Amino acid sequence: MTIAAIEAGGTKFVWGLLKADSNEFVPPRILEKGTIPTTEPEETLSAVAKAIRDAGKRSGRPEILGIGCFGPVVLKAGDPDWGKISRTPKPGWSGVDVAGFFKDALGLPIAFDTDVDAAAYGEFLWGAAKGIKDFVYLTVGTGIGGGVFSGGQLVHGLAHPELGHIKVPRVEGDSYKGGCPYHGDCLEGLASGPAVAARWGKKGEELPPGHEAWELEAAYLAKAAATYCLVLSPELILIGGGIGLRPGLVERVNVLLGTELARYVPALSSPEQLAGYVQRPTLGANAGLIGAAGLAMRVRTE
Repeated sequence: MTIAAIEAGGTKFVWGLLKADSNEFVPPRILEKGTIPTTEPEETLSAVAKAIRDAGKRSGRPEILGIGCFGPVVLKAGDPDWGKISRTPKPGWSGVDVAGFFKDALGLPIAFDTDVDAAAYGEFLWGAAKGIKDFVYLTVGTGIGGGVFSGGQLVHGLAHPELGHIKVPRVEGDSYKGGCPYHGDCLEGLASGPAVAARWGKKGEELPPGHEAWELEAAYLAKAAATYCLVLSPELILIGGGIGLRPGLVERVNVLLGTELARYVPALSSPEQLAGYVQRPTLGANAGLIGAAGLAMRVRTE
């Protein structure tokens, strides 16, 4: 089965055509892949649709499309706004009907979820969380978003989990006011890529490994991880994204998480137990694309 997949981000849309193997334990193979900058909605969506149509002529027309989209998005089944982006800080994108556009443009059945839920689903099927029914996937980049698996299912409800917009205690001495346009100093406002750049005057990729920015980043992520641990009781926390994948960051989060939990959780009361609790995703930069294909495969077989 040939599958079209889109990882729709606030900075760029990554599209791909993938081939599903008959072996369900093997992730879909990427046949073609490309990137479109996220500009105006009509311009961006049209360019992605054209790229998929053109790729289909070369590699075979896809049977279904899986989309993981930046949000917030409307996921509640039966809601007339299903498949739309709701109130987002991304200028011009609030109310855009992403799923509807691609259904009309490509004439394909649609599987639709958040970009981070798609990545989490990929890790659940073929990556670091394979076989784990309760885990959290956090992406730290342009924004901070999270996907939650509970009992082997993605958690949806009133909307979808917004793990980046929780309040975290401010680290002593940090005077940065926070960059979230809605909540100011929530986790995203204090620890996302734009927050790093605003606080230090340079993008994260321009800061050396020993820079004090990374200790502060680890401190905020450890505070958030402690909250997720206590509220959701996941067996594993994965942290990805451009900021989250910085060398040494996850390891430092595990150390500071021990301090935050203060040995209250028996299963995480020693350095040895904490050492592998927060990990990096193993599907890397393709997690969102492969996960979106996985969502499409699930819909195709239901």
